[in-house]
Order: sequence, then C-alpha cells, then structure tokens
Amino acid sequence: MTGKRSSMDGGRRDEFGMIAQYFAPLARLVGGAFEADPLNLIDDAALLAGREGQQLVLTKDMLVAGVHFFADDAPEFIAKKMLRVNLSDLAGMGAKPIAYMLGFGVPAEIDEGWIAAFASGLAEDQDMFGLGLLGGDSVAVPNDMTLSLTAIGSVEKGKVLKRSAAKAGDDIWVSGTIGDAALGLLAHQDKIEDQSGVLLQRYLLPEPRCALGETLQGLAHAAMDISDGLIADLGHMASASGLAMELDANSVPLSAATQTVIEGDPALLDVALTGGDDYELAFTAAPANRAMIEEAAHSAGVAVTRIGACSEGAGVQIRGHSDPQLLLGRSGYQHF
Repeated sequence: MTGKRSSMDGGRRDEFGMIAQYFAPLARLVGGAFEADPLNLIDDAALLAGREGQQLVLTKDMLVAGVHFFADDAPEFIAKKMLRVNLSDLAGMGAKPIAYMLGFGVPAEIDEGWIAAFASGLAEDQDMFGLGLLGGDSVAVPNDMTLSLTAIGSVEKGKVLKRSAAKAGDDIWVSGTIGDAALGLLAHQDKIEDQSGVLLQRYLLPEPRCALGETLQGLAHAAMDISDGLIADLGHMASASGLAMELDANSVPLSAATQTVIEGDPALLDVALTGGDDYELAFTAAPANRAMIEEAAHSAGVAVTRIGACSEGAGVQIRGHSDPQLLLGRSGYQHF
C-alpha cells in the first residue's frame, strides 16, 4: 500500500508514516485455500499463491461521501460499511473472503484521530470475517472523501454462484429482511422517525451473508446480493438468466421496525421494495431443495423466505401490490 504523491496533497501528511501506524497492523499472512502475503505493505504489490481446485473471486466497490455515506458518519462505521458491501458481493457468489486491498482518498485536513478510528473499524471487521489487508493506495483529495476497496475470495472450482444460472420453475428466495436500510437512510435524513434505532443501524452497518453464501453452493442455481433494491436486482437476475421473475409482494419479509413505519405511511412500502442498500442475498433453487435450504440457512444463522418463482418470459412480474407498474417504475437505485 505504498503511497503515491498527489499534486493536491502538498506533502502535508507523512503518508508512509500513516500507513505504517494505521494500516500496516491490518496486514497479515492469510492461509486456507490461498496463501496471501502482504509483504508488510512495504512493496507496491502483494503475493497470492493459489491451490489446485480453487478459483479466485474478486470484487470492487467505491464509496463517495455525499453519495454512499455521510461525511460526518462515524469513521469506524464508514470503514465497516466499505468492507461489508464488498463482502456481500463475495457472499452472492458463494465465495469465502480471503483478503482485501484499500483505496484511501481523504481530504488533507482529516485528523489522526479520524484515521485511527477508521483503521480500528477495519480491524474489528477483518477479524470478524476472517480476512486481512494486502495493500492499496492512499491520496489526499481536494473535496469529497473517496474510498475504494477490492475484496478477494475463493470458491471451489465450478461451484461459484452466478446471477445468470436461474432455471424456470425455481423458487426465488431472499435472506433476512428487506427495506430496513432504505428506511434507515430516511431516518438518517430526519424524514421519518426510527424509534428503535434498528433501521439506522441497518443503513450504517449492513450484514453480509458470507456464511449463507458458502452453504448455498450446490443448493442454489443462481444468486446475487441485493444492493440496488429488491425489484431492480431481481430484474438484473431475470435479464442475466433470460427468464421472468414472478414476485409476491406480500411474501417479502419485513422487520418489525419496517412494518411499524409502513403502518404509519403505507406509501413507504414502495421505498422498502426499491430503495436499495439491503445487502441481503437473493437466490433461486429447485423446489425439491426447500428443506435443505432452510436447514442451511439455520446453520448459517439467518432466516430465508420464499418470495416467488422463476418462469419463462422476461422481466419482473409483481403480484400482491396495488400498482405493480408504479413499483416497477421506481425499480431501484441508479448509479448514473
């Protein structure tokens, strides 16, 4: 993670000292299916040795202040969210996390206490999810904080879960509950009241379903994580698989906190179904696997719910909603 001098930083921070103090302690040798050596973050790259029968899975997400998080959010929450949204991508492919690389672009005026708290958040989560930092780059930015993270996982060769492998007749499942984070964002903006604090917590700290993703190998045909919103991401899976996704809106699992908010304003159901930031898993599987899927989910410590079925056709078809076309019109988060 050796730094490269930016023409914008003016040399105001000892970049190598910052790396040595805050990020080098996160670097560690990683064993398992792949052996990773971060070389103490001294060099410009890391070493990764693969073992026979395994495939690497790599994913990258960017987070920008004012777009994906609030600049005044707690730094440890920002760090954890950045790591967890990438781990969610790995979970959606059934991969076990190995390591990650960090792009750290922050304004020069960010103080040492902020950086220390950010690194502390990464340390807690990388211990929780069993991976380590391999390297990356750091730079001072003139305006909005811009962060990037590349997560690396492994999966047994031929067992990776893809969004393009759904089959007609499959059940559609989701993990956890849907809509909490979208409503949590509204609570963060003081647009709704979140008396329990659950919704805000779900927005700030998504819960990547890594254990569930791994257990779905051999049970699920297709899978992906839900980041852009349930309706939009089912549409992505439908398009990739060349099928229609028939969704029963009444079957979508909602938390008690979300149900309470929707009871006060029924229009917020649409926000819950389309708002994004869920970071749950959507997956399809043959009806014959229902009992095994529920058992796998129980062993992974997360609830799963059948919400529909795959059929011949195209797009997402919605039942149980007063105005399906309105809901489809909202669809989900747009990156551009």
